[in-house]
Amino acid sequence: MGSISQQTGRWVLDPAQGGISSLHYKPDATFTADQVGPEEVLVQIHAASLNYRELAICRGNPSSAIPLPATPDVIPGSDGAGVVLAVGSAVPHSSQWLQPGAKVVTHMIPHTGDDDLPNLEDVCSGLGQKLNGTLCRQVILHHGALVPVPRHMSFEEAATLTCSGLTAWNALMGMPGREAKEGDWVLVQVAAGANVVAITSSDAKADKLLSLGAKHAINYRRQPNWGGLARGFTPEGRGIDHIVDVVGATTMAESLSAVRLHGLITVAGMVGGLADGAQVPDVMSALWKLCVLRGIYLGSRSMFKDMVRFLEQKEVRPALDDVAFSLEDAKSAFERLEKQQHFSKVVIKMT
Repeated sequence: MGSISQQTGRWVLDPAQGGISSLHYKPDATFTADQVGPEEVLVQIHAASLNYRELAICRGNPSSAIPLPATPDVIPGSDGAGVVLAVGSAVPHSSQWLQPGAKVVTHMIPHTGDDDLPNLEDVCSGLGQKLNGTLCRQVILHHGALVPVPRHMSFEEAATLTCSGLTAWNALMGMPGREAKEGDWVLVQVAAGANVVAITSSDAKADKLLSLGAKHAINYRRQPNWGGLARGFTPEGRGIDHIVDVVGATTMAESLSAVRLHGLITVAGMVGGLADGAQVPDVMSALWKLCVLRGIYLGSRSMFKDMVRFLEQKEVRPALDDVAFSLEDAKSAFERLEKQQHFSKVVIKMT
């Protein structure tokens, strides 16, 4: 495959330790082109970003909602973007765009079909848990773990799309006949056409969300019963059309309070962990609101490609956190996420 400059450095995970202390940096470790299998691709990672999933995998406890342990010494991280260095001999014709020099972003679930929606087992078998991930300078991935970077985005921006970007796309556009459309009211939690109501954890974050285009922003620490307040923002108090709930059990009551009749609540995560004694509405609550409750894990590879085309067409750029980290300082990035000091996606730059 020819001579390829080796970029060293990777983090590995020791699941027996638990917590951020389970992360260990190996400055001299790398992969070579000779190690690339027939259906694999060698990628130089330029940027990665973190999710609460990474914290949950490090913790490795039942309340993290990550039921399967990580592979010992696996490279953590599912989100990343970079450049193809070498391609295996049996990468299928449908992936022939994967040539050396191609800019790529990771898809966490490499072994499902293009249109298959991943389940929990798929997610727990993906990059950064069972398979090597993105907290490294070079990595070998199955060709199914890669899609093209949006042409207008930097590597840092593209590195935020794998989990939160694809999940948001699936939540708003993934249910046939219920896609978000112009004029709909959309409520999102812990995040920033539609009228967006954002739920966040501080006044400073609320102000920034408003500056990014949210119509309203609510600090849930000041307004724990935010469901009725969000409903009141909508015309005639009818309620929210689409709610994207990434917190889970501890916020479902407020999501049900905010949703309109025949609205859609997409449960897309468990950032808040399990209920720990909190009162969780039963499934009959959906009957009283005549709403749809939909659970999702990420989205399909086809959805990812659809999202990339949309982002290119509209030239949408994701918001990044104010602080970026080097690969060597990745533990500090994990600590920033754990302490909820970040505003948006925490990015790790490899150079």
